[in-house]
Amino acid sequence: MFEQVDAFVRQVQGVQSEVELSTALGDVAREMGFAYFALTHHVDLRAASGPAIRCANYPDEWVEYFDTNRLGLSDPVHRAAHVTSIGFEWSRLPSLIRLTAKDEKVLALAASRGIGDGFTVPANVPGESNGSCSFAMRHGTPLRDAQLPAAQLVGAFAFEAARRVWRMREGPLARPMLTDRQRDCVILAARGKTDWEIATILGLSPETVVQYLKRARERYGASKRTLLTIQALFDGTISFADILRR
Repeated sequence: MFEQVDAFVRQVQGVQSEVELSTALGDVAREMGFAYFALTHHVDLRAASGPAIRCANYPDEWVEYFDTNRLGLSDPVHRAAHVTSIGFEWSRLPSLIRLTAKDEKVLALAASRGIGDGFTVPANVPGESNGSCSFAMRHGTPLRDAQLPAAQLVGAFAFEAARRVWRMREGPLARPMLTDRQRDCVILAARGKTDWEIATILGLSPETVVQYLKRARERYGASKRTLLTIQALFDGTISFADILRR
């Protein structure tokens, strides 16, 4: 799984356009066993006043219905992505939000257009519109648990790649630089270690570890450790080999 995700990250590090990103997403979605993908901000794209992301390969008929009815603002999958920070299967929607009659109609219409069960990775970045990256099966094809771990990671990296493509329009991106100790702390945090455990391993005080990680997040503009890990992996500051090495 990590080899597949690592290959995707390496591929999208160099994408320069939405077309290149869509091609990469389509390729990895098929490799993971999905028929469809949709990476988007949760806004009305036809009326968005600022930068808005969408790369998707849903059937054209469904995209037209979605946009005409402004579902970017009210789609049940999008609303569910606002109440959790981890990926979720669409079959779990009733446990995340209260589905209305309109929601049921939207889901039924999607199924009638060939879109089956799916998995959505929330991408809620402070200061930006909420977003997500979703992968879906063809209607009638079951979603397997084995597909979900890779989809969780690919979805997070795909959204970060999209953000960078859009931000490149404003000029070259500055690459954040971490000190060796900050990098050590990020790697251990990515392994799931607590501040106390990181301090013990590195021979530091827990307070010092907190400060190292805080400064690393500030340099990346990341509000959470998960986002910090994604961004550091994405730009090559750390690697999956660093995280998996014990």
